[in-house]
Amino acid sequence: MHADATRSRKAATSPATAAAEGCAPTVLTDSDSRTEILNRLRRAEGQLRGIQRMVEEGEDCLKIGQQFSAVRKALDSTYLRMTVCFMAQELETKLVPNDAQKADLSAMMKDMETLLARMG
Repeated sequence: MHADATRSRKAATSPATAAAEGCAPTVLTDSDSRTEILNRLRRAEGQLRGIQRMVEEGEDCLKIGQQFSAVRKALDSTYLRMTVCFMAQELETKLVPNDAQKADLSAMMKDMETLLARMG
């Protein structure tokens, strides 16, 4: 029964199901946030290429491990940033806050991002 419930939840949240039910999947619409996230991903991509080069050139495993750790942290922080951006975007869309509420929401999202980053 547990597997059926899990499958039902996955089906209910799939992009195809969401579109069929009239609610589109969330897409990051803020161009500044999208640019920031893409820049972070490009930096991580560069780090990964550096790791590949290090492996090809037979670098010390400890140095390679340090670079792996750095790229993992970069990807984790990018994922967190993207998640907070999506949450803020969805809240603004659903709640339609006034300017004062937008400022409060923005401050709350920054605090949430800081707290979540400390957990990781």
